[in-house]
Amino acid sequence: MMTFNQILKDIDKRIFQPVYLLWGEESYFIDAIVKKIMDTVLTESEKSFNQTILYGKDTNAYEINEIARRYPMMANHQLVIVKEAQELKDFKRLESYVSDPLKSTILVFAHKYKKIDKRLKIIKKIDKNGLVFESKRVYENKIPGWIESYLIDKNLRIEPKAIMLLSENLGSGLSKIVNELVKLIITMPEGADTITPEMVEKNIGISRDFNIFELQRALGARNKTKAYLIIDFFGKNPKNNPAVLTVMMLFAYFKRILVLKTLKDKSRNAVAAALGISPYFVNEYMQASKQYNLKSLVHIVSILRTYDMKVKGVGAGNMSEAELMREMIYKILHA
Repeated sequence: MMTFNQILKDIDKRIFQPVYLLWGEESYFIDAIVKKIMDTVLTESEKSFNQTILYGKDTNAYEINEIARRYPMMANHQLVIVKEAQELKDFKRLESYVSDPLKSTILVFAHKYKKIDKRLKIIKKIDKNGLVFESKRVYENKIPGWIESYLIDKNLRIEPKAIMLLSENLGSGLSKIVNELVKLIITMPEGADTITPEMVEKNIGISRDFNIFELQRALGARNKTKAYLIIDFFGKNPKNNPAVLTVMMLFAYFKRILVLKTLKDKSRNAVAAALGISPYFVNEYMQASKQYNLKSLVHIVSILRTYDMKVKGVGAGNMSEAELMREMIYKILHA
């Protein structure tokens, strides 16, 4: 199967497939390929007669077949894009067309989120006569490296702490990450080529001092003062720092430290693989593991399970979320 970058390079070279089936969990790659095709195949003047955009829930195989079999007008190609193709009810009825697609038509199916049955004859026909691309989700431990690679392609760099801020706070959805990176790139000072934590804080609204990542670091270092400052900040800003998410993130953090304690091979790559994290974070976990013994870590995991229930309303009494979080941090630091 061709990679995302290989597909984009082919399109740049005007090497087109008569049929594209783009499917998978990660919408970013699908959207990027569709945009590249739309920007490249036809000129603006050619689009009015030769570009058709359909939606799976509003069209059918008969209509797609009829349009795809037309010849372009005053252009080398016509472009037919079927968005939300996962909603197309009679997709299999296009098997005849994709078995012998018109060379002057470029037919694109953007099939997001839902899986496809690779055993279907129509999928095999598209794979033979066109291109099938699976847009796989990028796992969280790969996000820091993906951010760095994305910026390298644009001749830009990013400081490790800035990568950590972005990856810890934006999740693993690439579309959201790219939107924020574009915002950062646009606002970079003239002549600058490196994204810093200060830029992230100023332009994206992620505090470099008061975020879940810094809370983890403070707890990992048993820095009581900083941990209380951050959790108090969270209590004053509950909308941006929900207690349920804080407990969930800390549970994952201390569970990884607990796993690290049991590892025999503590080399950088072995730790990253075992914990499911990026190598960027290994040193932090190694340092944190020195602060807590095995018994303490087991107790902390138990504490976090208890407070997960409390912030969901079980056994919390009259305590506010802010009070529960401060009490939880106290117990973790004294475990």
